[in-house]
Amino acid sequence: MDKYLLFTPGPVNVAENVRSAIGKEDICHREIDFEKLLLSIEAKLLSLFEIRHKSQYRAVVISGSGTAANEAMLSSVVGDKNILVLSNGEFGERLHAISTMHNSNTFLLEFPWGESMDMDVIDTFLQQQSIDVIAMVHHETSSGMLNSLADVGALSKVNDAVLVVDGVSSVGAETIDMEKNNVAFCSSSSSKAIGSYAGLSFVVGKRMEFEELKSKPAKSTYLNLHKFYDSIHKHSQTPNTPAVPLFYALEQALENILDEGVAYRHAKIRRKAEVLRQGMSKLGLRFLLESQDMCSMLTAVFVPSHITVASLRQQLREHGIIIYEGKGCFSGKAFQVGNIGELSDIDIQFFLTILQGILSQKTSSVPSNVTPIFGHTQFPIIHNDNEVLVTEDGR
Repeated sequence: MDKYLLFTPGPVNVAENVRSAIGKEDICHREIDFEKLLLSIEAKLLSLFEIRHKSQYRAVVISGSGTAANEAMLSSVVGDKNILVLSNGEFGERLHAISTMHNSNTFLLEFPWGESMDMDVIDTFLQQQSIDVIAMVHHETSSGMLNSLADVGALSKVNDAVLVVDGVSSVGAETIDMEKNNVAFCSSSSSKAIGSYAGLSFVVGKRMEFEELKSKPAKSTYLNLHKFYDSIHKHSQTPNTPAVPLFYALEQALENILDEGVAYRHAKIRRKAEVLRQGMSKLGLRFLLESQDMCSMLTAVFVPSHITVASLRQQLREHGIIIYEGKGCFSGKAFQVGNIGELSDIDIQFFLTILQGILSQKTSSVPSNVTPIFGHTQFPIIHNDNEVLVTEDGR
């Protein structure tokens, strides 16, 4: 297989200039070359978040996955105060597990997987219990649910609580207005919707909130968030040895987004999701969530009764297509299709055509009028049962 098409929520197929960037010249991470690189990445991250008052915010980069950024926040922000974790899926549960490890005063409000958080329940809890920090997942990848930053942000403001957000799989695909929604800290990852390689994560936060961390006891050596802030603030550096090649790749991926425009990138991801959802719906597939609850970059789909998820994944893999199986209570019942990274319109239509062949039980092979050269072929779009020619640019 020359190339796998990663229809996943991450890792993703990266752009060629990102692939080239990771092989740039060797530099010393304690010289000005790296300092310039780090500050360039920070400026681009603040632009990605469309921060209006940039002087009031900083961004730190951590050599580690998105979970590292989340643990840096949860081990550094709470101190001996009370934190409430909101959960409606696997990654909300992970936030809770991390918090209980570091914070004795951890509370949990748990909602069913695949269901929206009930703001009345949260509001009632906040009125009855003194809470200093609220933690939540923006895009709950286990179901594809996009939780409301606006609603939780409003409640955190009214209750004078610091809001910490896991944006690992939403940053780069969804609008995150930290200023409007009272978000103190937001984490994310270099892979997923940003479109770089896995291995780096970051935290964007209010400068004032970063400064507040100085008075809190350190609970981690490597993931001390104030140490990361202090290092970039005073020395334009990271406190530990950074994965320099990944920093080059991240900078290029961010530049790609900013060059095409943040709003344009968001719209492009949404359009790809719509094409996938329309195509899968025409194949008779049902989705886990109602459309108003769905994120822009992932669709959770119930598997038809006549095929298993394992069989579907294997048959797709034989054609170079990778999808995820449903997690937790959705395991064996649903599969996940992502639409981020370098997936062209032609790649999407190829996926839909192969999926149609598998689900129809007629054949698991490539239809005779399709040449499986990813990104360089023409084949029929599934559209009202008629064949429509797709040109290489997807129009």
